[in-house]
Amino acid sequence: MNTKEFTIRSEKKEEQREVENLVREAFWNVYRPGCSEHYVIHVLRDDPAFVKELDFVMEQNGKLIGQNMFMKTIIEADDGRTIPVLTMGPIGITPELKRKGYGKAILDYSLEKAKEMGFGAVLFEGNIDFYGKSGFDVASKFGIRYHDLPEDADSSFFLCKELIPGYLDDVTGVYQTPQGYYVEDSDVEEFDKAFPPKEKLKLPGQLFE
Repeated sequence: MNTKEFTIRSEKKEEQREVENLVREAFWNVYRPGCSEHYVIHVLRDDPAFVKELDFVMEQNGKLIGQNMFMKTIIEADDGRTIPVLTMGPIGITPELKRKGYGKAILDYSLEKAKEMGFGAVLFEGNIDFYGKSGFDVASKFGIRYHDLPEDADSSFFLCKELIPGYLDDVTGVYQTPQGYYVEDSDVEEFDKAFPPKEKLKLPGQLFE
């Protein structure tokens, strides 16, 4: 993949709906029939935890083909401290360009920018097979637990990457997902009416009904 094929830059306010439609296309019928991710990013932009400086889009030949965003959150450490960290996503690439290296390109770029801003670590839910290529590992190796998850449950989906080496060396505790990620299905349905109609399908491998 030639890096001259695309540019990565900050999202502009006037293209927010276009970005939401990109995310809708990227996630439609992937994890559930339809998707909620386009509404999630709509909500997160107005959340106090949203990091405006880390809201990126990828552009190719004048067309938006990818995006990524970050939110501030915390680890509630077992020793009583509150450890500031980032979480990430949704990160989306237009469907016809998936698995061609574009996702890793915007991921690595945005992680480097987060590091430059002084953030210490990023934790989020994802596939280790993909995100491991960008330096993520399972968060349990750092002593970080996912909130509300039983101790014997599979936590291999919960990933972590230190941006500052050693940032989590003396930390064990519970990660808290920002509340903005939790949206009501009825609100998603209402929001989705503003977009072109698409068929919701139940497909093998979806995580939610």
